Amino acid sequence: MLLIVNIVIFMVYWLSAMKIYFPPTVADRIRSDFTMYPNEVVQGQRLYTLVTSMFMHADWLHLLGNMLFLYISGNNVEDVFGHIGYLVFYIFCGLAAALTHILSLYFIPTYQSQELFTIGVVGASGAISGVLGAYLVLFPKARILTWVVYFILPIPAVIFLGFWFLLQWFYGLFEIGGNIAYWAHIGGFIAGMLLALVFGLKRKKARMASLRLKIWGLAVMSSSYCIYQTGTASSSPSLIYTFPEINF
Repeated sequence: MLLIVNIVIFMVYWLSAMKIYFPPTVADRIRSDFTMYPNEVVQGQRLYTLVTSMFMHADWLHLLGNMLFLYISGNNVEDVFGHIGYLVFYIFCGLAAALTHILSLYFIPTYQSQELFTIGVVGASGAISGVLGAYLVLFPKARILTWVVYFILPIPAVIFLGFWFLLQWFYGLFEIGGNIAYWAHIGGFIAGMLLALVFGLKRKKARMASLRLKIWGLAVMSSSYCIYQTGTASSSPSLIYTFPEINF
């Protein structure tokens, strides 16, 4: 659902900006009304943009990059938190990311500039960073297919995401690659990890127990049915059930 919402909003914005379908005023209105400006937030103005800005994207590359990461990790995290819980989780991580970005403008030496307070911020990467943080906690051994030079290798999530997180710190501290809110990524990632540690692991354990119970229930029902079909238990064929380990 979050994938669809992000894509639809961007498509409306892009079609309007390109004057293909909607009038250009639609794109202007979306950009002016939904972009988050740190100087407005710290003054208590247009606080709703803390949420609306996390569903906006600047261009196709920005959108596709974010949606790729959301597609890879989002479904598994959503399975753990549930549909409503996942939406709350996503928005909370986005808010944590936005507030971390604003705090970085006060306390990180390379970001201390009044001009940065007036630069608009858009993008779902802060919220998606939270999804990545939760994925690291919940599925550390999961393999992520990664393009490394000339090869595609299955790299454990704990290594892939751990390296990605360290890169955000490095880029943020030394302000490498301007116009990217690296501290928003860091704040969202940490928020996602904390929520997964406090709530996600318990929900995952409960979900695994529920699924195992259902599997064993189906196995018992199937076994009983086979025995009933043969007439007697002694004449029934030998039934061997193998249950592969469930990895969530």
